[in-house]
Amino acid sequence: MPYAVPFMMLGAVLFGIGLVGFLTRRNLIIMFLCTEVMFQGVLLNLIAMGLRHGNLQGQGFGLFVLVVAAVEAGLGLAIVVLLYRRRGTLDAESWRTMRG
Repeated sequence: MPYAVPFMMLGAVLFGIGLVGFLTRRNLIIMFLCTEVMFQGVLLNLIAMGLRHGNLQGQGFGLFVLVVAAVEAGLGLAIVVLLYRRRGTLDAESWRTMRG
């Protein structure tokens, strides 16, 4: 199915944007949002591959990725709030050093 190729390209672009954003930003919330963009890129690629092969396996895997993204969003937001309460900043560089 040739009409699935643009969706796969869009998914790859979304994943690339999320990866670049994750690697270049230092704010924990921006890094968290970039992982969500990467999840959406993977989701779009899974659905496009299911469309390309004419079966529902891509949509099944996509549903699994959506559930994982929802759980990650809840846990990630809770961790970000706790980290902000502990140090008062969301800069990832301030969390690089371990104190013991």
